Amino acid sequence: MSSVGRPGRPGSTGRPGLAVIAATVLALTASGCVTVHGEQALIPAASPAEAAQALQEFTAAYNKADKAYDPALDADQVTGPLGEINQAGLRSRQITTPGGNKNHTPLELTDAKFVVPRKAGWPRWFVADTDSNRDTDKGPNDTRWLVVFVRNSAAKPWEVAYLSILSPDEVPAFRTEEGYAVPVAAGGTELAVAPGRLGERYVSFLKDGQQGLFAPGTHTTGWRTERTKAANRPGLATQYVDQAESRGDFAPLALATEDGGALVFFATRYFERQTAAPGYRPKVGADVRALMTGEIKNTITKRWVSSQAALVKPAGTQTDGVEVLGRLQGVTAAEGS
Repeated sequence: MSSVGRPGRPGSTGRPGLAVIAATVLALTASGCVTVHGEQALIPAASPAEAAQALQEFTAAYNKADKAYDPALDADQVTGPLGEINQAGLRSRQITTPGGNKNHTPLELTDAKFVVPRKAGWPRWFVADTDSNRDTDKGPNDTRWLVVFVRNSAAKPWEVAYLSILSPDEVPAFRTEEGYAVPVAAGGTELAVAPGRLGERYVSFLKDGQQGLFAPGTHTTGWRTERTKAANRPGLATQYVDQAESRGDFAPLALATEDGGALVFFATRYFERQTAAPGYRPKVGADVRALMTGEIKNTITKRWVSSQAALVKPAGTQTDGVEVLGRLQGVTAAEGS
């Protein structure tokens, strides 16, 4: 039930053989922060050992859930946009394939490079830049899986909120200070658009297509073109309504890059409403039907969660300030009427 915005069948990244699944140096104190002169000190989000353990636990839980098609088996390892996509996909497959995944191949995430920022207080987060066994290590299908872990308190586990699958040359060089990555605040003014406003600007672009901020590409102009083609097919009209999402573990997360910009992970939701001509019904696959309520008479409304990874240029960039590198999306609910 998940897909990314590249050409290919639903549930794939558009790169052959890739299935979307739908991951530093001080120990955390018991209270989760250290106070210096009445102010919280900057603390590495995770130690190398803690980050490696979080990645290992996520991968193990994902494999158990994928093998059994049981969302309960990795529910405490995922959150935010990836969590909704992953859990909805597993719920659907649990219904359509109750015997589990007979074609399960364990996911392996190796060659992990942990990109760990320092910050005060909670939540804390880091990125695991990994290689996977879902591709070839050379050639056009080589990819890196960027797994974004978040933790909301010392009593909470690490959970994966975002997953982006990029080519190796799309992964930027991150700026560091004293060996640690540098986070960019949601309201930071050092970028062409603040991370906290990126979702609403993306939603606005998808609605009106106004050029300027977003560079042309698969997930911007290309995505609008795909929607336009789908909007008025013979006998079937499709409407889209997008919403920015930044609450809780859907909050955008940004890391400064060496060129003065940032890599930003952000989320949106959208509704896809398909209405058939009188006397007809929209076609619905078993995977969507498993998540559906109501009865299709001539309309179905699908609810999607979409997560994006974007390179944002420094403030002052007049055009093409944002390049959306990847999009992972999945239907999380549907309603017939």
